[in-house]
Amino acid sequence: MIFNMEPNTGTQASDVTGDDRDFQSSELGTKQFWDDVYIRDLDNYNNSAEVGDIWFGEESQMRVVRWLEEDCEDVDTQDAILDLGCGNGMMLVELHREGYRDLTGVDYSETAVQLARNIADKEGMADIKYETADLTTDVREGALTCRCGHYKMCVDKGTYDAISLIPDNALTARRTYQENIKHLLRADGLFVITSCNWTCEQLEEFFSTDFSLESVIPTPTFQFGGKTGNTVTSLVFKPKS
Repeated sequence: MIFNMEPNTGTQASDVTGDDRDFQSSELGTKQFWDDVYIRDLDNYNNSAEVGDIWFGEESQMRVVRWLEEDCEDVDTQDAILDLGCGNGMMLVELHREGYRDLTGVDYSETAVQLARNIADKEGMADIKYETADLTTDVREGALTCRCGHYKMCVDKGTYDAISLIPDNALTARRTYQENIKHLLRADGLFVITSCNWTCEQLEEFFSTDFSLESVIPTPTFQFGGKTGNTVTSLVFKPKS
């Protein structure tokens, strides 16, 4: 199964928070939902070695990996990379297979972190680091404090989407998340984000206070009503000086 991040429950965000979302809140924005998902996935993995779901599918994941290998000249295999909202950690497993070694994943679900560690250990990749951390709270006051300004690249594949679906105070959570990325990245770092809820223009506008758009990673397109759109959006940002 591939999670559809398109909201399907809740109330119109503009009626509740006054923010800029043009979609509804959802249970996918709650920690309880993801805890339940990863409790199930951890049990399945322990019983059958099935790693669970990959957000937006394996192709979206590999698209970022291929971009890093073929088109990005700013990140080498020794640079520190942080997976924001790592889930089962399969993005970092793929990066490890490509030779990257300073890899860290964070997730606010302790069960997700346990699943990711189990998978990495079985793959012989125990050097991948995992931590439990809530990226909607100030990272300078939590587990990642010592890592501020450390990472050459931060990768987000659906985490900002999930944060955007929080039923209460989503805009505040999104702004804190943006601040955290700024604190975690090196001054010459890259922020790579993949989203299915936000367009390129919306992402560029929201992150423009701290980041400038560096490049667009091509993604599949579709046509509807004479217009062309993207099934997902993948962008690369750089911190503003």
